[in-house]
Amino acid sequence: MLGELQILSLLLIPLLGIFLSAFRFSASWILRICVGIAALEAATVIGLLIRVYRNGRIFAAWGHLFLDMLSVYHLCLVAVVFLPASIYALGYFDSGFHGGLPSPRKMRRYGMLWNGFLASLVLVFLADNLGVLWVALETTTLVSAFLIITERNRFSIEAMWKYLLICSVGIAFAFLGIVLLSAASRTIGGASGPVLSWCQLSAAAGQLEGKIMLAAFIFILVGFGTKAGLAPMHTWLPDAHSQAPTPVSAAFSGVMLNGAFYGILRFLPLTEKALGGDGQAHQLILIFGLISIIVAAAFMPAQVDIKRLLAYSTVEHMGIIAVGVGLGGAGTFAALYHALNHSLSKCLAFFSAGGMIKHYGSREIKEMRGALIASPLWGGGFLLSILILIGVAPFAIFMSELKILQAALDRSQVLVPVLFLAGCAVVFVSALNHAMKISMGAPPENLPKHKNRRTDVAAIFAAAFLLLVLGIWLPRSYQVVLEQASSIIEIIR
Repeated sequence: MLGELQILSLLLIPLLGIFLSAFRFSASWILRICVGIAALEAATVIGLLIRVYRNGRIFAAWGHLFLDMLSVYHLCLVAVVFLPASIYALGYFDSGFHGGLPSPRKMRRYGMLWNGFLASLVLVFLADNLGVLWVALETTTLVSAFLIITERNRFSIEAMWKYLLICSVGIAFAFLGIVLLSAASRTIGGASGPVLSWCQLSAAAGQLEGKIMLAAFIFILVGFGTKAGLAPMHTWLPDAHSQAPTPVSAAFSGVMLNGAFYGILRFLPLTEKALGGDGQAHQLILIFGLISIIVAAAFMPAQVDIKRLLAYSTVEHMGIIAVGVGLGGAGTFAALYHALNHSLSKCLAFFSAGGMIKHYGSREIKEMRGALIASPLWGGGFLLSILILIGVAPFAIFMSELKILQAALDRSQVLVPVLFLAGCAVVFVSALNHAMKISMGAPPENLPKHKNRRTDVAAIFAAAFLLLVLGIWLPRSYQVVLEQASSIIEIIR
């Protein structure tokens, strides 16, 4: 009973945030409400993680909502990003609008959308019905689109429409995949109609029609892959990331893309079981992952906008996660490990980039020089984040990428590790080149003096510390969480 109430509270807490944000509070109080809601949500997620770790699946709302280790692990990613992003927003908006906070009306809208975004993401990870999961992902698109234009200008409006158009087309493809799944589910013995419950489907996936399920999975992979930022469907991502406010960019990169990829993860074992475990679905994910890494490597050297640079880094890392899942086995374990590492790294990177953008008054890389001198906190944080993202040891991303590479080598394939290493090497050189241009040299004259907020210092050091610890030590309990979550993807239970 307590577990059911906790699950329901995961949805009720952000809905409370929407309600409170509608009141005529000051702008600063709206942002504090967002912090409080994110903190309460994070505490609830931790409690549920412990409960699932000890007792297994939890159901609520007459079986319509459920949590297993895979979904609660992704909810942890939500907590890891939303709480620090909400805290970061306190200083970001305070320093970003002519020396003061935006109007209370604009902040009320931001607070309602931010908490609505949180609620829709939570529903993605709670839904047992795959149709409800689709609706929740579409809701994240509609809500987050208006977050992009918080700082309204011509470029942000253009980015919003591009995001809406491309992701809506992608989600339409995913809808067709769900329609095909419902057709395939009619073959399940005793079913009176189409079955969309993941728990029911997972128990009888061997009875699904294999050819229909393969067609459904292709639509799902293209549809949800568009929202997940996999190439070549990624074209909305650089514009949306570059124009959205920095806390929103961090949430996009660290959480929303994982939510879309989670939809693919739920369909993967169903498809493989229906096909007799021949690996076709894994191969499709592997191909899209390698394409994403290569595309990111091709476009990253030419970037001139610091947030677009980070956006292409996101394309690369979503490709790395896809490669790990596509390899299966130990690769899936490493991919889930990489998902957390990437979320933490992108918080560090976007927070630092956002601080430098406010300090320099520009997003252009060529106008950012001497960042280590001009703003040691943001400049140092950005350089460190790039080093982590390109896989410098001993940080966590190096370890998860090494595990994925090892999984590829264990399969005795040559092409996959060669393409993986080649793409990562190009990204390594180009990203490091951009970071050195920003960090080194003499800063421009007449830059305003930078004052560090305690919350900003804490965010930078906390993210860097966690990434260092996870790179040199994996607690046994965390390994068990990853093993249980990856087994849900690999084996139908």
